[in-house]
Amino acid sequence: MADGSVIRLLAVREQPLSVDEVLAAVADPAAGGTVVFIGTVRDEDSGKSVDALGYSAHPTVDDALRTVAERVAAEHPVIALAAVHRVGDLVVGDLAVVVAVSCAHRGDAFAAARQLIDDLKSTVPIWKHQTFGDGSDEWVGLP
Repeated sequence: MADGSVIRLLAVREQPLSVDEVLAAVADPAAGGTVVFIGTVRDEDSGKSVDALGYSAHPTVDDALRTVAERVAAEHPVIALAAVHRVGDLVVGDLAVVVAVSCAHRGDAFAAARQLIDDLKSTVPIWKHQTFGDGSDEWVGLP
């Protein structure tokens, strides 16, 4: 099943993310396996202490996210799919991204969820700006 109805929730937003919202979006009585990935802001990166982090997105972000979701739904036997990503200023422990996929079987759900998060991170135009405890900073994910 790869029509648009399997894509239940796609969003890029400044408000805090909810795992419960994403899980509810992919809940389906036909699903025997549901896989959720939660990406959180951590307190270090590459051995440096992270003091601040912000995400920004290109105006085409919604279209790019939909393209990724449609590709995953077309390549896997997905029953339901959801992906939300946060933008704006975040603090350590905040949820940055939550994706979930439900399928009839767990192996398919794991494969689809892995492709969803990997493709989202590699192709959707969302960029991370980190400021470190030593005063340095870096942008991650820029083209």
